Amino acid sequence: MTTQQTAVEKHYLMSPEENVQRIMKTGTVWFAAAVGSIAVVLGLLLASGWRPALLTGGVRLLFWVASSLVALSVGLIGWSGCPILEVDVPTADRNKSRTMQLGTMMFIVGGAAALLAILLGPAR
Repeated sequence: MTTQQTAVEKHYLMSPEENVQRIMKTGTVWFAAAVGSIAVVLGLLLASGWRPALLTGGVRLLFWVASSLVALSVGLIGWSGCPILEVDVPTADRNKSRTMQLGTMMFIVGGAAALLAILLGPAR
């Protein structure tokens, strides 16, 4: 038996071609969901009269750093779903997988931190 035969083979759905196609399709949906969720939360906050100027000190810094993370995450998710391959399929598979994972993680962490800053701010 050779080393290749003993190695666990990947399922065909995890091949670079299949994975890139899946990321480009679902990335569009994730991008729309991210932008939509930001629009809903921000719209409700602004409609209630809340403004970032209400925050002070460290809470204000936390809010803006977290908001920057969220903005960057939306860019990463959007780029992942973009149907353009930068070089070849294996490179696109690696890059799109990493940016989708990083973008999703940053969206969750940044969103939670921004909401924490809002909750720690003064009640309106």
